Amino acid sequence: MLLKSPKIAVLLAAYNGMRWIEEQIDSILAQSGVDLTIYVSIDPSSDGTEAWCESFAANHPRVVVLPFAGTFGGASRNFFRLVRDVDTADFDFFAFADQDDIWNSDKLERAVTEIGRQSVDGYSSNVTAFWPDDRTLLLDKSQPQVKWDYLFEAAGPGCTYVMSRALMQALKKSVLSNWEALQDVSLHDWFCYAFARSRCYQWYIDPIPSMSYRQHANNQVGANAGLNPLISRYRTIHDGWWFGQVQRIAKLVGKDTDPFVVSWMTLRPCQLMKLSLNAKHCRRRVRDKVFFFIVCWATALMGKRT
Repeated sequence: MLLKSPKIAVLLAAYNGMRWIEEQIDSILAQSGVDLTIYVSIDPSSDGTEAWCESFAANHPRVVVLPFAGTFGGASRNFFRLVRDVDTADFDFFAFADQDDIWNSDKLERAVTEIGRQSVDGYSSNVTAFWPDDRTLLLDKSQPQVKWDYLFEAAGPGCTYVMSRALMQALKKSVLSNWEALQDVSLHDWFCYAFARSRCYQWYIDPIPSMSYRQHANNQVGANAGLNPLISRYRTIHDGWWFGQVQRIAKLVGKDTDPFVVSWMTLRPCQLMKLSLNAKHCRRRVRDKVFFFIVCWATALMGKRT
């Protein structure tokens, strides 16, 4: 007897995406082994993205363009809108999609298989970054999860996320309850992973890459490869943005009263020094554990800009 294909809602956030969105949507519609519907939310664009998406959807019943809902000003708010407005009742799983990548044809089928095999509710994977000059690079995010990593990093690129209905329904409830506060969260994938882990939903990070992750000048968040991205990351920390996001996400997922979080939540120098000693519990990758230790000490000794 043939098993019913899982029904998946793909949540795609778009903004000025005409250069690549058709190739991305084609790769999503070509997914094997699943029954999917793509929901597109468009931040008001100047390159004709809205008109193209509406025309495409008129001829493709598996593509739905959500009604205009104002200006979002960033991908994170656009994805939170998708979580808020897409009905969860008719789908088994939910996936995030950017507008400019290329998915492997078995991306969703593999994700659903691994969710069942690993007995988890959340899934993400490694990706293969690629550049216009044909360079490629495996971005490995699949190091073993540690106790507190979710407060300090995402589970990899959000465009690889696939979540069960149970997790999405819980996430949707949180988004509805915390809508205003979430407008200040810059990275939706970080929050979603933090929410899942803080509520004891199990998450699997697949070492097998599931997609080609396009790198270009307009990436909101791109591949962290090489020295320049490391310098850029340090600047966001020194400017106070990163620790501010850590504090905000900890509060939103209800971990601000946990004794461990309380011990560093106000980010006083002595607290940061103590936090540095927990680096192995706060980041997954060895390089990032070392960077975390250094950043805690640098911020404690030099302070952050305000």
